[in-house]
Amino acid sequence: MPALALDLDAVLADTRPLWDAWLDDAARRARVELDVPEDRVAAAALLDERLGEWRPLLERFAADRAPVFFRPRADVSALLRRQAAAGARIGVYTDAPRELAELALAHVGATRRVETVGTLDEVRAALGADVVVVASREELAALP
Repeated sequence: MPALALDLDAVLADTRPLWDAWLDDAARRARVELDVPEDRVAAAALLDERLGEWRPLLERFAADRAPVFFRPRADVSALLRRQAAAGARIGVYTDAPRELAELALAHVGATRRVETVGTLDEVRAALGADVVVVASREELAALP
């Protein structure tokens, strides 16, 4: 069974709405303009310059609001269980900050089935170059 790299936002939990809500809140609280790039890896560098220690702020904000944004999906959970039972190693890739990604995984009940979380390159490095990239729920459902 090959290793799987799942797109967090497209397959398990869309973190973008919570990220956007946090950016709005952080800009308001810090009274700064946070016009950050769409790519969240690039945005992190800008936030380091503008806000300093922003990750704990994101983590607290997201933890308070995660139940509103993330809900487990029985169909996706069943697909993950099936792949894990078949011996698949599962990684999750995203451009979201790790704090947000791990919180999302916990709220959708996927943490224990996921071996690694990071960018696609990091997941490939951890699981091997022959990893199957899964970019949608439909692709996950279509796997043997």
